[in-house]
Amino acid sequence: MNTHTRYRFTCTLSFGDIYGQIIVWLIVIFASLGAALSLMNSPLYAFLTIALILVISLPFLLFAFVTTLLNHIEFVAVPPEAEEERAVAAKSRMAVG
Repeated sequence: MNTHTRYRFTCTLSFGDIYGQIIVWLIVIFASLGAALSLMNSPLYAFLTIALILVISLPFLLFAFVTTLLNHIEFVAVPPEAEEERAVAAKSRMAVG
């Protein structure tokens, strides 16, 4: 008797789940570019402004993407009957092909 339980990995993530995060990231990028343009009298300050905003906001963006992805991953136990049916179907395909 096989005592191991098989699981099915399912990811239900869609573009609509991260759409808001992408919009916020674009707003952050445009805000940093606007701040840099206002500081164009000194190119060093303009570059540092962009770098600072992107470096500070990037970990938050990655955290949001990763947690959204992990929230949409499901492991569903496969009943033994379904596993046996899959095995029989695979054997019959191999016998035909």
